[in-house]
Amino acid sequence: MKFQNKIALITGSGTGIGKAIATKFVEEGASVIILGRRKEPLIEAAKELEGKIPQGTNASVRIFSGVDVADETAMNGMFDSLKNDNVSIDYIINNAGVSGPVTCFANAPLSEFKSTIGIHLTGTFWGSVQALKVMKAGGQIITISTFFTEERPLEQRPYRFRSPYTASQGAKNRLAECMSWELTDKGIISIATNPGPVHSDRIYKTVYPKAAAEFMRVSGFEDLNPVEVEEAKDDLLECILADGIDKDGIAKTAEKFANGKDVTKLTETFTNLLTKIQTIAEKVQNNTSHMIANREFLSQTQVAESVLNLCDDEIAKIINGKVIPGDRVFYPVKAHIGTTTPGVHQPDFGGKAVVLTIDATDKTDADRVEYLAGHIEKNGGKVACFISQTTPTNLQEQISGKFHSHIVDITNPEEVERWLNTAKTNIGDILGVIHVTGKLPEVGKLTELDRAAWEALVAKFITTPATVAQRALEQFVPGGGKDPRLFKDTTGSIMIIGPDLPVGRKVTGTQRAQVEVFRGALRPFTTTVNQEFS
Repeated sequence: MKFQNKIALITGSGTGIGKAIATKFVEEGASVIILGRRKEPLIEAAKELEGKIPQGTNASVRIFSGVDVADETAMNGMFDSLKNDNVSIDYIINNAGVSGPVTCFANAPLSEFKSTIGIHLTGTFWGSVQALKVMKAGGQIITISTFFTEERPLEQRPYRFRSPYTASQGAKNRLAECMSWELTDKGIISIATNPGPVHSDRIYKTVYPKAAAEFMRVSGFEDLNPVEVEEAKDDLLECILADGIDKDGIAKTAEKFANGKDVTKLTETFTNLLTKIQTIAEKVQNNTSHMIANREFLSQTQVAESVLNLCDDEIAKIINGKVIPGDRVFYPVKAHIGTTTPGVHQPDFGGKAVVLTIDATDKTDADRVEYLAGHIEKNGGKVACFISQTTPTNLQEQISGKFHSHIVDITNPEEVERWLNTAKTNIGDILGVIHVTGKLPEVGKLTELDRAAWEALVAKFITTPATVAQRALEQFVPGGGKDPRLFKDTTGSIMIIGPDLPVGRKVTGTQRAQVEVFRGALRPFTTTVNQEFS
């Protein structure tokens, strides 16, 4: 048996792909540590796994329940417990994940955006870092991510209605690459895998129907406006049964949301809406299958088998630092990020206002802001600079000494909204919002950061740009998040200037990989949001 006397820790392993991976490890003689938030599925999984332990092996199954990978205390406690018990692991499989909000970015609650990032990205990062406490030399970190983030020459991959998911998964792919650079001196291997579409209840019963419902919310349905669709959709999705729809449930939903409307007529409308949602969900699934040569989604067992193949010592050495596989899906969409040579013309910002939100790291960031703001003013525009509280004082003074500026908590959506409203009142309608993230600070190794330092980087390069972008959208189209129809025929520009790639003869692969973690979040995020407006 290939993995006899090995120990694998799999996150999110009470059900689904995680459980399938644990099963394959056990069948090959390995001991497994399974964990998750819910106790009952883990207990059931453990019983099933123990029944599959091959005779003559010393394999075992250990449970850690109530462990959310985003919870620093829970993760620290689990790995400290393993260390105290002198347990050394050979593999950590970063599998835990959530769907996150399935809605247009303008409508996605920022709290859910942040929690999705916390589970997928920070959970992967912190789980990997903590695993180093108990990982053997030559151990392996396998991260399961998604193909909906990878850029190829002929395709880019937004995932409509899934902006926090694409941002976190894009960063996860790049994090896996970065860890391979940073941990090579410890003999640790890091690989990511993008299995592509996989048969799972979460996709069929949750993601596809929610996406279909969001299509209906965007446009409204029959005499229902987007707000009414939003209010009723969760109740209606509960009425989808394995063998049809729950007519009584639809009628109760109609009674609940009638608000003076004819209940019989509303029941008919809701029935039509749910039927349409089912049709669209099936179409989404069918369209996805047509992007695969054999039109077959992988089974969870096939994903598990591929993970164990990646854990093979010789294979792992060859593909260390790679995102595997170059998945089977061809997903052509209109490019939203590209390189073009602009025509030569003199811009005219006359009577127009531009807001810059700034989270500068060093003087090059401040110089960039100075150039952009000066260019706008030189060509007739007005500028307001909102500088983060974390920008060094000397850089705050450099910018505020030349342009109308305020020191603002740009991590706070209410404060960003208030200052955008102030700018509109004082300098006129806003043509565009430019957010400058600043450069990546010198960090040594990401994998040696404490939790607070890591979360500060996630805020700086992912959640704060998202906060500014969402508040800017509300400024351009008040109420557009709740009623997407309002975006029609409107204008406005949002530019996120992310961290520069390091340049120079002495730049290391590690330095480039570190910056790419955060650039890798912003690219699919931007592409996804743009697709929602296309």
